[in-house]
Parts: sequence; structure tokens; C-alpha cells
Amino acid sequence: MPPPIAVVQMDGGRLQIRNPTSPEQPKGSAVATPVPPKKKKKGEHWREDKVGLLASMASVSDTDDPCPQIPTHYIDPERIPRLAQEIKSESKAAGREPAGDAVAPVDPQPVPEATGRYEPPELVVRSVVSTKQGVEVFGGLLAAAAWARGFYGSKRRVFLGDGSNANWGVWERHFSSFTPVVDFIHALAYVYGAAMAGGPFGEGWSRYVQWIEALWRGDVATVVSGLESRQQVLGMPEATDGETHPRVCVAEARCYFENQRGRMKYAEYRRAGLPITTSHVESTIKQMNHRVKGSEKFWSEPGAEAILQLRADLLSETAPLDDFWNRRQANITGERRHRLAG
Repeated sequence: MPPPIAVVQMDGGRLQIRNPTSPEQPKGSAVATPVPPKKKKKGEHWREDKVGLLASMASVSDTDDPCPQIPTHYIDPERIPRLAQEIKSESKAAGREPAGDAVAPVDPQPVPEATGRYEPPELVVRSVVSTKQGVEVFGGLLAAAAWARGFYGSKRRVFLGDGSNANWGVWERHFSSFTPVVDFIHALAYVYGAAMAGGPFGEGWSRYVQWIEALWRGDVATVVSGLESRQQVLGMPEATDGETHPRVCVAEARCYFENQRGRMKYAEYRRAGLPITTSHVESTIKQMNHRVKGSEKFWSEPGAEAILQLRADLLSETAPLDDFWNRRQANITGERRHRLAG
């Protein structure tokens, strides 16, 4: 039976691939001349793995926005700089760096009193898909898992991701009937980085609050307009500007919101009872990393693929490992196979 809400989320993790212990022998040679393995530079062992989460969720839809005012934790001047820095660090590790540097406040502003609480949809059952193979293969695996769980028959279907082109390529190829939603937290990191670029904290914080409140309403036009005005003040990026230069940070944020504005209708999504963050898949990636990632953990190519799939099955609440062992037991005949002599 299709779930009340079929939710597909995807993101990337990291793991290390070891050097081969011995070089391959050249073709046509009985004995290979020993060649020491090429020493890799620092960081070259790291590879990206892909993690997909298929979640059955439950919620009620409404004609009105259940949380029209932005929750106060999104305009907390002590919390948001740390959150933005965390998102920046995680994205940089995965090869995707949000614009701007997180700057700690020098004069913390008072946090407004709580005005309401946003209740996201309830997670019912999750299953996990993971591979180290390319995004084309991963997209096919994710789509097959969604078909197996009846996701395409659900009346409310949603696909969440950050701004990565790989995510939206998978959506376009396999999940175009799903409502596309850009993760609100990643968008927040862009808003904060651009608001803080090229000015003191007080001025930047005022811009951030104005823009993030507009974004919460799904009013991306106000955010883009503010970024355009800020770009006029700072000027367009120049060839000598580094990647953290204020002009570059604002320009990158403008590009991000212009490209993603059709996937940021957050008030509409909340009325439909849909999730607006990728928190569940990010939590799942942390659980994957407990097994596969570590300074002392190096995998062979086949071993990495095997452990990713095994860990994903273990984390899945649809019990794929139980199904595997039941099928294996049912196929056992009790007879030992022997190869006939040729």
C-alpha cells in the first residue's frame, strides 16, 4: 500500500579507499618487475559515497500555513553562526561549499520570544540505499527501491536535496512526478553567508533576519532583490577575488537562489504537510559513517561497495536482511553440489 507521504532524500558521505598492496603484473609477462605503489597525496584516499533515504511519513494538510512565523531558533544570533559554519564545513568536505564565512557575533542581539513551533511530518518507516558507484547507477537503485515500496502510487510525493546538480539530475530522470524541495537549512547557510559578507555583524544580522523571514514564507523574490542590491553596493566579482571575497559570496548566493527558486515554496509545502529539510538523510549518513568512515578505516574498492550496501540494509526498517536470509533458507535443498569431471 502506498504511504501517506512518500519522501525521497539523497546526499553524499565520505570514506577512504586504500592503495593496492601489490602492483598488477603487466599483460604478457610471466614475472612482473616490482614497482612500488604510487604514494598518494594527503586527502587523495577520500571518495564520495551516495546515500538515499526512502521514508514513509504521516501528516495532515491544511488550507492555512500551520507556522507562518519563522521559528525563533532560526533567528537566534548565537545559534545560527554555529549552524552556518557546520553546514559550510560539511559541504566543503563533500566538495560543495556554500557561499560566505560564518562570523561569530561580537554584540549578540536578544532572541525574540517563541511565537510558535513548526511540527514536521512524522517519520513512520525508512529504508536506505547506498553505493560508491556513479550517480547514474545510484539513481537507478534509488528508483527501484521507491517502486518496490509503492512510492509512485502515493498521492503526496516529495523529493528533497541540497543545491547539488547531481541531486536534481536524479530527480529529473527518476522522480519528476515528486514535488522538488530544496533543503531549508542549506538555503539558510547561503542567506547567512551572503548577509554577513562585507560588513559588521550588526548590519549583516539585520539583513539576515529580513531575508530568512522572507525565505520562510517562500518569498524568494525578496531574497534575490536584497542580494542584487547588496551586489550593487559591493560591486561585481573581479578576476583577483578569492572564493571567500564578499563580492563572490553574494554573487554565488544570487546564482543559487535564482536557480533554485522554484523549489523553495516553503509556505506551500507546510500547508501540504510536506517536509522541508533533509535532516533524516543527514542523520542516516552519520549512522553510515559510524561504520565506514574513520582515520584508520581504509577499504578496497569491492569491500567499500559491499560494506555500504550491508550497512544500508542494516539501517533499513523494512528488514531487507531478514528477507535475504529467509530466501536463502528456502533455497537450501540439503544437497551438496559437486562439479562433474570434464
